[in-house]
Amino acid sequence: MNNDYLNTTGRIFDIQRFSVHDGPGVRTIVFLKGCFLRCKWCCNPESQNHQIETMIVDGKEKIMGRDVTVAEVMEQIEKDRIYYRRSGGGVTLSGGESLAQPDFAAAILRACKEKGINTALESTGCAGYDKIQKLLPYLDLYLMDIKHTNSEKHKQFTSQPNQLILENARKIAADAKKLIIRVPVIPTFNDTEEEIRGIAEFTKSLKTVEELHLLPYHRLGEDKYKGLGRTYELHGIDLIPDEKIQRLKKVVEETGLNCRIGG
Repeated sequence: MNNDYLNTTGRIFDIQRFSVHDGPGVRTIVFLKGCFLRCKWCCNPESQNHQIETMIVDGKEKIMGRDVTVAEVMEQIEKDRIYYRRSGGGVTLSGGESLAQPDFAAAILRACKEKGINTALESTGCAGYDKIQKLLPYLDLYLMDIKHTNSEKHKQFTSQPNQLILENARKIAADAKKLIIRVPVIPTFNDTEEEIRGIAEFTKSLKTVEELHLLPYHRLGEDKYKGLGRTYELHGIDLIPDEKIQRLKKVVEETGLNCRIGG
């Protein structure tokens, strides 16, 4: 077997072990550098630029980004195989947006599948479908964000319209082994019952999708913007009360979808 693909090089900024989010079981999350969107609430602003950056963390400079081979990533992943087997977990690619480095992302997923490791991808789906097709053969679960059905409002809060994303969602629903739609619920952007119902109805129209996750807004990434010398544009907006999130969950369930809070 030709293993040259293990020498494929890409840029990451973190590998997080023992996660219980972003897919089933205990997971290792590989965070890739680069993203096509600029969401105002992004909790990983250090992921947005592909360039290696310096961020101030706890008063000290920290280099965000490093170039690694697939083989080097797999060395870290292999350490946790026992936890994957026991929990039904595996590896999730996140970011940033993995589709900004499609060859590298596909190579990691291929390496995982050849080792019998479950794979997942957390993605905006904002890329040419040819890039998405590179990953699908090695992907067990596609976790796709649908942030809004209104393209103008989507562009206002993320820098990009949503037509390509919605078009890709339809294709992914037909081609992926499993697709779950996730909605970051953001005050002033998409936290009304009408907006969430619109996303849920679109999700229901995808036919093969049965599950939607609501991800309540949090401020965990706000300090990173200061560390990068950037402005956090949503500073001061309130968190969403739990009772409101529960109402939005019922709105989703009224469309016939399974809904959970958190990813």
